[in-house]
Amino acid sequence: MTASKPGSGDNKMSQALKPYSSYKTAKMPWLDQIPSHWDEKRAKYFFREVDERSQTGEEELLSVSHKTGITPRSEKNVTMFKAESYVGSKLCKPGDIVINTMWAWMAALGVSNHAGIVSPAYGVYRPLEEGAYSRLFLDNLLRTRSFVSEYICRSTGIRSSRLRLYPDQFLRIPFVYPPKEEQGIIEKYLRAKTTQIAKFIKAKRKLIALLNEQKQAIINQAVTRGLDANVRLKPSGVDYLGDIPEHWEVRRLKYLVNNVNNQTATKAPDEKYIALEHVESWTGAICYPDGDISFESLVKQFTPDDVLFGKLRPYLAKVAFPKCRGVCVGEFLVFRCHDEKLIPCFLENKLRSFSIIDLVNSSTYGAKMPRADWTFIGNLFFSYPDKSEQQQIVDGIKEKTSKLNAAIASLQNEIDLIREYRTRLISDVVTGKLDVRGIEVEEVDASEVLGDHDEAEENTFTEEAEEAEEDLSDND
Repeated sequence: MTASKPGSGDNKMSQALKPYSSYKTAKMPWLDQIPSHWDEKRAKYFFREVDERSQTGEEELLSVSHKTGITPRSEKNVTMFKAESYVGSKLCKPGDIVINTMWAWMAALGVSNHAGIVSPAYGVYRPLEEGAYSRLFLDNLLRTRSFVSEYICRSTGIRSSRLRLYPDQFLRIPFVYPPKEEQGIIEKYLRAKTTQIAKFIKAKRKLIALLNEQKQAIINQAVTRGLDANVRLKPSGVDYLGDIPEHWEVRRLKYLVNNVNNQTATKAPDEKYIALEHVESWTGAICYPDGDISFESLVKQFTPDDVLFGKLRPYLAKVAFPKCRGVCVGEFLVFRCHDEKLIPCFLENKLRSFSIIDLVNSSTYGAKMPRADWTFIGNLFFSYPDKSEQQQIVDGIKEKTSKLNAAIASLQNEIDLIREYRTRLISDVVTGKLDVRGIEVEEVDASEVLGDHDEAEENTFTEEAEEAEEDLSDND
């Protein structure tokens, strides 16, 4: 078994890794085998559950995420669910394992590097021997697919979204334990390698951002001035519209579309479900969730000709045109053209233009979780040509952005592949499938250690869902 280098040139730490010389059968079936000189004992021999409570609620509030592990809530955008008081919250210390009991099956857990407080519903586990485990080694071990499989197997609940990993079951999980010195070698290797990969991803993300800016410039020009660069213009009479093609009309949006609010508590088998995290910013690409979907609040219905506009954090430009029947979360406004002069695909592109997004974003309320208001959006003046030209504009946008889209897709594929490589590499190293002893690595300054911050931002809404579940579990 070898680990290939992810486009890293002659870096010595990218040399091929090999398995250990000898192995023994692992107690955990998902691992199959571990190096012969590694130990393996149940978690109860390494950790104990602690239940220390805050008397003031004034300690650093920590968030537990399946993407970013244990981080101060102040460093995140997850602020939707705030308690009036955090007195009685569980205390944790650096080195403690913190587990979101209801989201362990998604690896919403980790080793804390911070002292602070977490939900009373969380599990906090403290090492019996301080320093027995390298924090980085342990944090990565807890997130491997083998361990996640174990969490799922040992969790109880009537459906996947309600599975809970209770302390007695967590403490029965077999933990691998390499010698302390070897853990340090593994930590040093992973710190250097993951930082290298994060830099690679950051560079690709910058290229994607530049290409998306070019795309949005094309779209903005097309939906505000049309495709003819020589078209004669006229004053629109509206400051934020400026000059527009002389044959275009101007009307308030509320006279062109209806804000549809048909709510339901159920989803038909042939309907799609869309939440904010399923729509890609600025592109409108939709990634429909797999499997059975359940929701505990009312959702909105939409039809094939409806356009969805994300009103939460409108600067993310979550505008989508599903072209199917379905239901969506209430954070979407559902727009339906009621004037025959407007076609949905033009409406979609227009709503995602710089000018519209900037205007809507300037009107939001709520400093931490800004939301747009239909009253403001509906009163915006909207410029448009006839239906025939609208379709020409939409077709022109597709043609002019096709190469950019292909380049973005290629870069995103590179990012996906390197993330998968990173996941597999970490898993293979911390479970003993690959031996990093003897691999030369460069020292990485703590200030240089990078995280996949863009990924964390993209999954903000998923993290908010985890926080919502946390609040629900507090009341159980």
